[in-house]
Amino acid sequence: MKVTEFDASRYLDSDEMIAEYLTAVLEQEDTDLLLAALDDIARARGMGRVAESSGLNRESLYKALGAGANPRVDTVLRVMRSLGVKLEAKVA
Repeated sequence: MKVTEFDASRYLDSDEMIAEYLTAVLEQEDTDLLLAALDDIARARGMGRVAESSGLNRESLYKALGAGANPRVDTVLRVMRSLGVKLEAKVA
């Protein structure tokens, strides 16, 4: 039997799906998981397009969203803005 690795980016085909995915990830309060989710969303939208609209070069985008990365908050916010999503605070 051949098993392929799950790739969330293949299923992130609408703004609503992306928002639900990101909301579920944010509830986990896991920074690495958040970066992985942003990477999934960026791949779904097209890394080149996201890099260009966020003002980052492609290499910097891959590095910022890669495993073990520790990007600055302004970098994360720029990427999120380019993906068309934003953080929203609510009472815990």
